[in-house]
Amino acid sequence: MVWTFAMIFCAVVARQQSGVRTWVWAAAAVLCLLWAAGLARGVNVVGGRLASLLVWGAGSALLLGVAFGADLGRDRGWTPVQMLWVLAVTATTGGIWLLVRQWTWGEWLAWAAPLLFALVASCVVASGSVLHALYADSLDLTPDDLDVPAIWQAASAVKLLGLLSVALFVPALWGIAKHVHAPFVSPIERLGVPLYVVTQAAVLTVCGVWALESAGDAVKDLRTAAARQAELPSYFGVEPEWACVEPTVPAARISSRGGVLKPERPYVSFGEAGGTVSLWDGPAGKALQMPAEQVRLVPAANGRVRCAFSYESVPKED
Repeated sequence: MVWTFAMIFCAVVARQQSGVRTWVWAAAAVLCLLWAAGLARGVNVVGGRLASLLVWGAGSALLLGVAFGADLGRDRGWTPVQMLWVLAVTATTGGIWLLVRQWTWGEWLAWAAPLLFALVASCVVASGSVLHALYADSLDLTPDDLDVPAIWQAASAVKLLGLLSVALFVPALWGIAKHVHAPFVSPIERLGVPLYVVTQAAVLTVCGVWALESAGDAVKDLRTAAARQAELPSYFGVEPEWACVEPTVPAARISSRGGVLKPERPYVSFGEAGGTVSLWDGPAGKALQMPAEQVRLVPAANGRVRCAFSYESVPKED
């Protein structure tokens, strides 16, 4: 299967290349095809080696057709990156099965299934606002300033768990290595466990970097849109919008944090949360906050409009 997926990967890359590179990748695909066929010939199923080749050939042709013809929202088949994801998912699924295939149903029902359920449930609850916290921190805000609905916190938790699920790739490879009796997983091999721990730590670190990049890219897109005074992107329930901020008290009484409010131009608003209005000042490149009872938010079409406000409309102090 590994050589079959390698053949399909090389064929997909060759399909998207031109000139000499097409022939190089095509030649690599042919070599992988021949090697996979030789291995498949040695797998004896009912009917002998010919039946083995026929079964393998039919499966390979089906996978190749899917890779070349799958739509996936595009006008052409899979991309090389999608092929790598398919290979990773297949290897992870197969490796985890090889790792736990000797477990009995009694062991699953006694402790594995409850432990897995408790782990997933606790991770969903604990990670519900991790991405939002990273997003808010990049804007000098806190998650409480964003007031994200619970349903979107759950969605961000699923996203984070999806990133962390890549960590299953290491125990999956461990299961495959045990199945083929690799020397480094032998009970007498002293480097096996340290190698597993180091590899798993590296994978978890990569997953953490991906989580940081997810929030970081969202903040970058927001800042870019704010600088262009264009439509603002959302992020897991965080719906920033352009708004004119009209003071309801004299300028001297506005208790702003992070700068001075300029009501003549619109701001990026994250709405009100906990009695505080949180804004993003695009030109200054920093957050601006003030008590909700001191201002009024008026939706604006975009960042280029001129806010019609005058302090003359604000009641004077006695």
